[in-house]
Amino acid sequence: MEHARPALPLEDHFGDVVRKAMRGIGLDERRLAQAAGIDVALVSRWLRSDAPPVVDDAQARAIARALGLDPGRLADCAAQAWYPPALDVSNVRWHSQEPQPSNGYVFFLEGERRAALVDPAGAPQHLLDVLRDGSYHLQYILITHKHADHCDATADVARAFPDARIVMHALDAPAIGSLAANSLPVRDGAELPFGEDATIRMVHTPGHTDGSSSYLFRSTLFSGDTLFAGSVGGAYGDASTYDDILHGIGTKLFTLPEHTVVMPGHGPPTTLGEERKHNPFFHDGGHPHHETAH
Repeated sequence: MEHARPALPLEDHFGDVVRKAMRGIGLDERRLAQAAGIDVALVSRWLRSDAPPVVDDAQARAIARALGLDPGRLADCAAQAWYPPALDVSNVRWHSQEPQPSNGYVFFLEGERRAALVDPAGAPQHLLDVLRDGSYHLQYILITHKHADHCDATADVARAFPDARIVMHALDAPAIGSLAANSLPVRDGAELPFGEDATIRMVHTPGHTDGSSSYLFRSTLFSGDTLFAGSVGGAYGDASTYDDILHGIGTKLFTLPEHTVVMPGHGPPTTLGEERKHNPFFHDGGHPHHETAH
């Protein structure tokens, strides 16, 4: 079983962050370039690059002001000046989910080996090997949202561990087909008993999808595709929006203690304190930045 997580790159570079903010507020390349006073061809090049583009400090700050992002933090993102500190949580095990690009996690109670699996995806046999090698008693299968790279192995894991309860927000549960009928449709703030004296809290954080949820176990938050190190998830909800993502993070996640470790669906782990200081989608105090120039 994989206990050590490799040093993963940040999920989003400058162009990705800009693209998500543009889509969120409905700004196209021409209007962004106009608002920032930057040639549209340069903006287009940044957005189409698969690698971190070359952006100077003044350009990054101008783009940030046009998008309502934090100028200093976006400039740091452009300069690749920040990466979260190395983190190790003893009761959490990370595993790859190849061929899916997402992060998978098992967390457990020491001693009794009672466990919960976050986002069953990728090659089913690999997941089953992870669980069996750890001799875990799997109590929950926690699904953060409906996208295939986070739940496409649900049926196989549920078949191998029939006593494990599937937990998924009702708005996203149709993605797992007939298994949805037996899933536990927990609501925002609900606490699931875990072992004798522990609980897992579900936090509904819509926006990436309507049912997107984060799960809090003690001082570790499994954020799915809502919050990444230095970024947020793209807004693909049917009814929920970009503003919902930012509001949910600001009012539900950033109100948790700063030392809370964030285990995201992609990219490296971080802490809520680091995100409150460095995430360009938020300004000082962890609130969404709304000072748009357009």
